[in-house]
Amino acid sequence: MRSFALSAFLFLLMTGFNAKPALNEVCLSKEEKKLYDLIMDYRRSKSLDAIPISSKLTLVAQTHARDLAEHYEFNPKNKCNPHSWSEKGKWTSCCYTNDHKEASCMWTKPQEIAGYSGNGFEIAYYSSLGASAQEGIDGWKISAGHNPLLINSGSWSKVKWNAIGIGIYKEYGLVWFGEVEDESTLRICH
Repeated sequence: MRSFALSAFLFLLMTGFNAKPALNEVCLSKEEKKLYDLIMDYRRSKSLDAIPISSKLTLVAQTHARDLAEHYEFNPKNKCNPHSWSEKGKWTSCCYTNDHKEASCMWTKPQEIAGYSGNGFEIAYYSSLGASAQEGIDGWKISAGHNPLLINSGSWSKVKWNAIGIGIYKEYGLVWFGEVEDESTLRICH
């Protein structure tokens, strides 16, 4: 299965989509690792520190990418944007609107899904041809709403990211940022 952590996918097949994989089963696909590396290269070009990869935030990113691909209809006129979560999993569903009135539904997903002790902040992109690391980073670099999270500028200038999670599945690429360190380990999928 392209761009998805194979072990997490097999776990989901064996136990059903609503089950939560254990953190030791979370791993980065090659494309997800490439996106992580591209983000860290971009941060280095701005003289910023690398952000440690987080298995907890990666679990959230991969879970959300799959939820979006399977249950979200991408349409710019949709009142619920891609930060929304469906009713098809073991999480609280929500409609994240463009006025950000439901932002807390996104912020708390890492706690709800993975036991991450802080809030999470997500950037997402959609490609009808399938998400890729290069297309994701290229789009986020020129986006006024996404680039500041990548390089801690604007309203994010005083924030120190201590954890990052990556998820790519079908048409969706997601990155989750957190201020709280995550001591759990993560591996690259084979």
